Amino acid sequence: MNKTIRRASVFALLLVLVLLVRATWVQFYQGQALADDKDNRRNAIELYSEPLGNIIVAGDSVTGSARTTSGDLEYKRTYKDGALYAAVTGYSSQVYGATQLEGIYQDLLDGTDTRLKTVMDTVTNKRADPGDVITTIDPDAQRAAYEALGDKKGAAVAIDPKTGRILAVVSTPSYDPSEITAGNSEAWTRLTEDEDKPMTNRALRQPLPPGSTFKLVVAAAALEDGLYSSVDERTDSPDPYPLPLSSDKLTNENPNAPCENASIRVALQYSCNNVFGKMAVDLGQDKVRAMAEKFGFNDDEQDVPVRAYESVYPKDMDKAQTALSGIGQFDVTATPLQIAMVSAAIANGGKLVQPHMVSQITDHSGDVLEDYDDNASTKEIVSSSTAEQLQSAMRTVVEKGTGSNAQISGATVGGKTGTAQHGENNSKTPYAWFTSYAKSDSSDKEVAVAVVVEQSDAARSEVSGNGLAAPVAKAVMEAVLQ
Repeated sequence: MNKTIRRASVFALLLVLVLLVRATWVQFYQGQALADDKDNRRNAIELYSEPLGNIIVAGDSVTGSARTTSGDLEYKRTYKDGALYAAVTGYSSQVYGATQLEGIYQDLLDGTDTRLKTVMDTVTNKRADPGDVITTIDPDAQRAAYEALGDKKGAAVAIDPKTGRILAVVSTPSYDPSEITAGNSEAWTRLTEDEDKPMTNRALRQPLPPGSTFKLVVAAAALEDGLYSSVDERTDSPDPYPLPLSSDKLTNENPNAPCENASIRVALQYSCNNVFGKMAVDLGQDKVRAMAEKFGFNDDEQDVPVRAYESVYPKDMDKAQTALSGIGQFDVTATPLQIAMVSAAIANGGKLVQPHMVSQITDHSGDVLEDYDDNASTKEIVSSSTAEQLQSAMRTVVEKGTGSNAQISGATVGGKTGTAQHGENNSKTPYAWFTSYAKSDSSDKEVAVAVVVEQSDAARSEVSGNGLAAPVAKAVMEAVLQ
């Protein structure tokens, strides 16, 4: 064999060895990554080769699966009352993936969760029958919130204070997930480019300035700290309140309201900015922040199980900024979920039960794989005495104050309105908030609700928590208590 042939043979052998090494690397080290790649069409074919498990509301499936008439995917996801429950279910699309409960429990719903496998499934390597997700949603409360919000841009969350079960999660405008399950690109483009952002879950994932609803947190901090011993104790609050280190003054929406040196009860009743601005400064930002964080602010891992966006009470403020934070402005932001949690803890004697919108997950036979109701944790936010005083003051808001539109016959209702500035120098339409709790006078039913209205057809002068958000909360409370 001459030298040229020998060199060519060695080179060819090296190429073969390199190819073998590469093939081994791809097969054994990169194989799983390639198999899991979102662009691997085989995954979608496998996922939609059989019907998926379902998401259940009050015993009825709000999802389903239907046979396709073309293509290589045998089934597609379907939704019953898709727009009504979109903020709960999310979507499962052949092209665009899965979100919210559909995404979190995808392994359970498609049968690949290892807990679903029987011995025979393991032996035959067959995909197990899918499981189901049992939600805590009350269909009457969900529909009441959805219909009451109507054409408004906003959101609502309702929680059972005693159990932490989330009874309603609504975001409007909404969308029908059925439009995009088969990968309709026209519908996807329309929904994702809509300036009203119908696919944004405003209830859980759009923090906004909470306005005067945050005054409940400041009041809780003042009572727990001992700055004031009672909601009926006179405060030291000039009206208007001169902001520290500033020439500006903190005024009130109603200049005729009895806000000078008002008690916490009266200050909540008339939503006195001067009282809570000064109260936040007197407490100091650290004490207010500590109380806000006990309620759930500044928690970036708030899972229900959908991860909610963080509600924020800021750090490193000067005294003027601290005063503004005391009325839910400056850089304070909150989701409706977070504000509902504040009311839920107050209504439950100062104890917050972990909010959750999934009760159980089950296998195909209905056997429980995990029970979230039994595993919901409880923590004390404020003392029972503070909670009772705040409940009483919130009742005054509804019975005699700014929250009169939330009154319900046959129920005890407490609430707090809020109108938060929007845009530079409040140039845009303000946000209207209302948070409340209600307890039936004839049964053990109770509920805590938070509502925000970002935009409506109302004139700017008519935008208020009582005018826009309180009627929505009332509709939800009535639906639960009935």
